[in-house]
Amino acid sequence: MTDDFVTSDAAILDLLRKRDEMTVAHLAESLEVTATAVRQRLARLRAQGYVERETVKASRGRPSHYYRLTEQGRRRTASNFADLAVALWEEIRQIRDEQVRRGLLQRISTRLAAKYADQIAGDTLDERMRSLSQLFCERRIPFAVEVDGGLPVLTALACPYPELAEHDRGVCAMERILFSELLGENVRLNRCRLDGENCCTFEMPRVAGAPAAIDTPVAT
Repeated sequence: MTDDFVTSDAAILDLLRKRDEMTVAHLAESLEVTATAVRQRLARLRAQGYVERETVKASRGRPSHYYRLTEQGRRRTASNFADLAVALWEEIRQIRDEQVRRGLLQRISTRLAAKYADQIAGDTLDERMRSLSQLFCERRIPFAVEVDGGLPVLTALACPYPELAEHDRGVCAMERILFSELLGENVRLNRCRLDGENCCTFEMPRVAGAPAAIDTPVAT
């Protein structure tokens, strides 16, 4: 369970994950709290987008309200994605043919870009960078955009894939390809935490055709 849930909210999410849908009365009984307390927690979780409510009209009396996890809620309550990602990346590293690895890395980046593409808005590079920054910030991965010498710079204040990047710089290459596809520009990784920098920065080369400041090889 991620750390943006208070303990009481996490208990509700865990119940809904196990039982699919529940009413306020069922939740109150299971948690041994008042219905008012449950409603307050549900209101907070609905505002965060983790829980949705379905109203079922009865032939007589008041309608019934059923609560269930949204797709976002199911993703946020999952706890084994990191282990799966590490295992899959280890398998990629076992591929000896460098050309095959690079092709796979490109396909993974393209697939991720397609998943995020409709969430990136803006006509200029600066606007698209800020949209990309907002997308990651919503996933609790802090990014920022600054302007340096007239060009926008995308700064990763925390690594989106820390467990992977610590062992394999190929993750940095995948991230650079992903950002290039989403932004429609060939961005470069100019600073990297793996080199002792405080953050990672992605930006356009200062001169057309200039080499990247940091090479990001695929895993070997």
